[in-house]
Amino acid sequence: MTEFAHAKINLCLHVTGQRADGYHFLDSLVVFAGIGDGLRVTAADDTALRIDGPFAADVPCGEDNLVLRAARLVTGDQGVALHLTKRLPPASGIGGGSADAAAAIRAVLRLNAMRGKAVPATPDLAQRIGALGADLPVCLASHPSRMRGIGEQLDWLPPLPELHVVLANPRVEVPTPVVFKALSRKDNAPLPDTLPQWGHAVALAEWLASTRNDLEAPAIAHAPVIADVIAALAALPEALFARMSGSGATCFALFAKEAQAADAADLLREARPDWWVAAGQIYPGRADMPQLIRETT
Repeated sequence: MTEFAHAKINLCLHVTGQRADGYHFLDSLVVFAGIGDGLRVTAADDTALRIDGPFAADVPCGEDNLVLRAARLVTGDQGVALHLTKRLPPASGIGGGSADAAAAIRAVLRLNAMRGKAVPATPDLAQRIGALGADLPVCLASHPSRMRGIGEQLDWLPPLPELHVVLANPRVEVPTPVVFKALSRKDNAPLPDTLPQWGHAVALAEWLASTRNDLEAPAIAHAPVIADVIAALAALPEALFARMSGSGATCFALFAKEAQAADAADLLREARPDWWVAAGQIYPGRADMPQLIRETT
């Protein structure tokens, strides 16, 4: 079984509170791009993980690896061999680890179904999936979503207009706990209760300008180069909007057409060959979401 681990992009991210145990409440619009890691899962006697790809050296493949931990939640008494091709930079605000773990769960579920070893959806399974990380539920569905609470409350967004993206990372890792700790205020205003219908990419970009990523300022304070990345993306021809995703350091620019994004990515690679740059379409999501994924997210 093969699965694609889509890069997760926070189009906006409002931090609206904090629980007593330290977890933060969020209100975020999350989409997924046709940019990501690849995962192949095959039946095996024992569960093991092999990693290759441009960023393989940056990902530990021991027993604490998130992909292994996620797969073991749904393997039951069956073994699987996992082969991850790591193309997304780690610790970069685009959910690479969570996307990989979610892809492992999806692939193992498909393999289980083919083996006749389906794993039932239970509240306990959903809780254990969520315990792997706040981005796991939304990455498991890989569907455009409004994500609230600590990541467990998901509302599927209606179909988005055609939208393309350029991602750029200055090859700087920004630890998420450091960014959250540096927040000057943790009880910021949420998004509006009712979201508009965006008929085209320009309308969505204009609306996003009225929203925020509350983690952007503390991330820039930790890694000032992030401001340079946002400025470079915003200056690209035909760019509609630019912002940092998640807790950084990956930033994005939105485009209305595929050719615009591809040309812009080429320009940015030429100008900044030291940065990681990728272009792709925003994934429209799936209308036929598997029942177990619906029930566990």
